[in-house]
Amino acid sequence: MKVSKEKEENRQVFLKVEMEPAEVEKYLKESYHHLVKRTNVPGFRKGKAPRAVLERHIGRERLFEEALNRLLPKAYEQAIREQEVEAFGRPSIEIEQTDPVVFTATVPLRPTVKLGDYHQIRLTPEPVEITENDVNNVIEQLRRQHSTWEPVEREVKLDDLVTLDVVGNVDEKPFLNQQGVQYEVLPDHPIPIAGFAEQVVGVKVGGEKEFKLKFPEDYPRAELAGKEAHFKVKVSEVKQRRLPSLDDEFTALVNPELKTLDLLREKVSQNLRLRAEEKARNDFEEGIIDAVVGQSQVEFPPVLVDMEIARLLDQQARWLEASGRQLNKTGEELREELRPLATKRVTRSLILEKVAEEEKIAVSDAEIKAELENIAKSVTGNKDEVQKWLNSPQAHSSVEQLLTRRKAMQRLVEIAGGSTSDQGK
Repeated sequence: MKVSKEKEENRQVFLKVEMEPAEVEKYLKESYHHLVKRTNVPGFRKGKAPRAVLERHIGRERLFEEALNRLLPKAYEQAIREQEVEAFGRPSIEIEQTDPVVFTATVPLRPTVKLGDYHQIRLTPEPVEITENDVNNVIEQLRRQHSTWEPVEREVKLDDLVTLDVVGNVDEKPFLNQQGVQYEVLPDHPIPIAGFAEQVVGVKVGGEKEFKLKFPEDYPRAELAGKEAHFKVKVSEVKQRRLPSLDDEFTALVNPELKTLDLLREKVSQNLRLRAEEKARNDFEEGIIDAVVGQSQVEFPPVLVDMEIARLLDQQARWLEASGRQLNKTGEELREELRPLATKRVTRSLILEKVAEEEKIAVSDAEIKAELENIAKSVTGNKDEVQKWLNSPQAHSSVEQLLTRRKAMQRLVEIAGGSTSDQGK
């Protein structure tokens, strides 16, 4: 076996391996003995057919494929030992030719992280301010949620609730036909298509209207994307929204535990502040990690980004399934769209792991156990399957990484805020 190191870049080593014919023949014999015992060859007892007969029966390609499956892993392991390559993950192997057998192995290497002087980073979180107008906006939303509807004899206006019959055709073929459907006429309403609500405005009770609208190019239903639709609507009822009065009775509707409108406003203000503080904290952390990344040097093999993209696609698929939505994009388009985010996430994770190493951050078994218990309480679905995963070494390792990165981020927050424990470093 001849092994040569072609090049090294992007934390990957590219090896070229040429096998000797005798080595290939060894694995062809092994494959023959393996397959002949499992193959029924007419005229021969199982395991007794000569190799030439077996090859004619199953095809030499099948035998050669079996031999390669046995040969490649062992040849790869020998190759990286010879070249003293410390692989960080599974390689990508490509067969270049079969006579003689020559293959290339793209071997991922361990990421390298060189941190800048992150101890000198100083940032100040944005102050949180909740205004009277913020509280009023939430109160108004609550009024809308607890509003009632009353019939009116007039033309449709925005914010009305109408009952209508609607027929939609594309290319003279129906795609929508609903009778007596209730429709809330909201500005910029995207259902069934942007602009539909505005076209209904002005139609009187008992009135009809025909109009055309164009579906956007990225419409979820691919067969309709970019096409012009012809709609015909008939309004049979119009209702206007009646908002409840701002009084203690309204407060009881929203939260029976609160007795007065003033208490409701106070509760709304508290909730707004909590959300604003959480956002400010997240933004502060984002700024810190961006600053650390900006002064650091990070190199890692592309396979880490590919793995992160796979995780993001899996999350997206579960969300689409739960919401019943579809995306009018190919798998490759989605992967390329997610690549920048995946790259960012991998970079940040490696940075935080390096910070944890520098700061000698450790996670105890008790902390891991507590986090696993919290996860078990929060998840839904098959409890037995969830518990089985939570008890696995993989779950233990994943949670340990999660907590380590969390602690590293907290340490960076302390440093950026100028904590006394960091002065003088």
